[in-house]
Amino acid sequence: MRVRTIINSATQSATLVLLGCIAPLAQSQAVTANRTSAAALMEEVVVTATKKASAENVQDIPVAVTAFGDAQLEALKVRDLQSLTYSVPNVALDDVGTTKGIANFSIRGLGVNSSIPSIDPTVGVFVDGMYLGINAGVVLDLFDLASVEVLRGPQGILFGRNTTGGAVLINTRKPTDEPEARVKVATESGFRGTGVNYYAMGAYSAPLIQDVLSAKLAVYHNNDGGWHKNRMPGSDIEDRVTQIGGTPAALLGLGLPVARNTEDGTKNSGGSETTIVRPSLLWTPSEQLEVSLKYEHGEVEADGAVIQNHPGANGIENPYSSFSRDSFGVSNDELGFLNSDWDQLIAEVRYDLGDSGVITSITGWRDYASLGRSDIDGTAIFGFHADIDVWQEQISQELRYNRILSDNTYLTLGVYYFEQDITYNEDRELLGGAIFLNGGGVQNQSTQAVFGQIDFDVSDTFTLNLGARYTYEDKDAVISTLSLNGVECDPRRSGDCSEDFKDTASWNNFTPKLGFTWAATQDLNVYGHWTRGVRSGGYNFRNSNQAIPPGPFDEEIIDALEIGFKSISGTSGATFNTAIFLNDIADMQREVIVADPTAGTSQVIRNTADARIYGFEIETRTPLTENLILQASMGYTHGEYQKVLFDLSGDGVVDGADKSLEIPRLAPWTWGLGLLHSGLLDNGLSIDSVVTYGHRHSSFYTDDNQGRLNAVDALDASITLGWGDVTLGLYGKNLLNEVNHGTDTQLPGVLGFGAVGTLMRGRVVGFELNITF
Repeated sequence: MRVRTIINSATQSATLVLLGCIAPLAQSQAVTANRTSAAALMEEVVVTATKKASAENVQDIPVAVTAFGDAQLEALKVRDLQSLTYSVPNVALDDVGTTKGIANFSIRGLGVNSSIPSIDPTVGVFVDGMYLGINAGVVLDLFDLASVEVLRGPQGILFGRNTTGGAVLINTRKPTDEPEARVKVATESGFRGTGVNYYAMGAYSAPLIQDVLSAKLAVYHNNDGGWHKNRMPGSDIEDRVTQIGGTPAALLGLGLPVARNTEDGTKNSGGSETTIVRPSLLWTPSEQLEVSLKYEHGEVEADGAVIQNHPGANGIENPYSSFSRDSFGVSNDELGFLNSDWDQLIAEVRYDLGDSGVITSITGWRDYASLGRSDIDGTAIFGFHADIDVWQEQISQELRYNRILSDNTYLTLGVYYFEQDITYNEDRELLGGAIFLNGGGVQNQSTQAVFGQIDFDVSDTFTLNLGARYTYEDKDAVISTLSLNGVECDPRRSGDCSEDFKDTASWNNFTPKLGFTWAATQDLNVYGHWTRGVRSGGYNFRNSNQAIPPGPFDEEIIDALEIGFKSISGTSGATFNTAIFLNDIADMQREVIVADPTAGTSQVIRNTADARIYGFEIETRTPLTENLILQASMGYTHGEYQKVLFDLSGDGVVDGADKSLEIPRLAPWTWGLGLLHSGLLDNGLSIDSVVTYGHRHSSFYTDDNQGRLNAVDALDASITLGWGDVTLGLYGKNLLNEVNHGTDTQLPGVLGFGAVGTLMRGRVVGFELNITF
């Protein structure tokens, strides 16, 4: 396997996935009357988002990636990254739910369980090559996409620090050389009295100067009426309180007003309205130079979090409104709200120097702001409400150089710069406003890195992959501890808040990689590698524990070993890929969540333990007939603490009880099964039918294992009719109406009956119309 034929190799692997399993896709194209979806899936797969100069067959690249082209995204009816949660083994792309759009992604058991913006994610998200510095504004509506790729395992060489779990790459469409218009409208509902969800999106691309300058305008709007029903109980709550042994008078004496029935007793909640505008330009003045500019403005106006109060780990119900954790029942006295907006600009310049190599530059800028309020206690009383403000601005620059040095050596070199300013402010009101807390912080961050990789062909069948990255980072933080009876302030104005903690810290690290690729036969590639990944240290903006400082906590370091193989049948085109992995994590960085009688909940961020996580993944794509494709995947992950450094159980000591706890956000088993059938009818009609099933085991949410996330069985189906450039589809998602939570934490004191969790949507059925012209 010569370097000239593996230009894009050895840095990531790709196994394109469709419908809960793998699904290869060459350069994604819409299905036409003469070419079915099943036929498209059997074509050779190439991957371009591997930071190399050219594309490569997916079966030749070592390391596991699951990717979706635009045709797969259309078939899945994907609206956001969360829609792909059950489509990839050992991956959970969840929304935390406390604030719309905040990612709590987990890959191979490494994830976060927090909405604190000063915490760096374990899974890096990149939009058109630009890294998103915080989790906020990530799980928002997706449209006009070329592809989405999910890279499993640490990506510490090419994608840098904070990718100890993996990376998600989102690539939007570029303008085209020929006029093209795409329009999509859709409507969906839970058909249980829930609000109707409307989608409308369109994109028009055309050349301004033929073969030199093209432009595109893409616009998206979503009006979601809210899937959940918020029950607002009235006098019936008095009977429940009395049965528990309390009295309504005592309840009201605490200053906790009880919400009364609305006219019909229920109200839709979880609604939102989202608008995104994305103009872009593509300039190709010569065959050597390509310049792409992509700007995006987005706005979201939404209800606050949909929070359910259900029995806690002790099985006790909250008398003020507790529902089964397997139900969609909620009863919040305040719907809350969220207003967020963002602007971003990404400029990519690619210059081909011929035999001297290729230079690629990616410059990114993003400005994000959000203001929200939620009913944290999830009951019909004013027990615990919170306001959260986030402001973030980032700028980044990546410069890469790719070159073939000889017949058997390929070089990738790069430098990277990232700067970010984050400001956070939080108000908490407990017991009807009798307790008020305010706190937050400001952080300035700067990161510089240099990286490189050499792919060296030892023989025609064996390639060595050597890579390394050096990173230096510093963070300046000013923290205002959440304090009782504080006054509302603006941390953007120096001295306006308490500012009781100020500190500066820096880190530097070296992350190497050593790997190989062996073309054992024409149809079988074996690969393996050892690599190191680092998750940044930092500070805790949500500091409420006076005994534990808000930082700095140290870096999390992962040493990862992976071995796998990829095979493809020369006769049928069936693929079978598998990987086994072993991750040793030192100084695991965790947000330990415990009930707090004063602050409601307390989140302490420390380096809590050393741990080991291992497992395997299997993915296959098999044509059963010319028009029927079987997709299947399975993932297993097992984790255990090797050494515990912090009191995880909350019993006041660090001992065997802590070491015996399960690692949170680690689901032992995930699997998926899907069938895609395509056919041609009379009169030029085409029909595609898709049925997929995905399963994810239950996992713990909190480090003390008091909170847990439900096991979920996700069943989706769709049928689409096509008439040339027009398709009409009927689809159903979560048809089994499974209950899924984004969080699950315990409440203290007078609120200590039960736990709270943010609810995700249940069953929806929808219609969709697509027109391309």
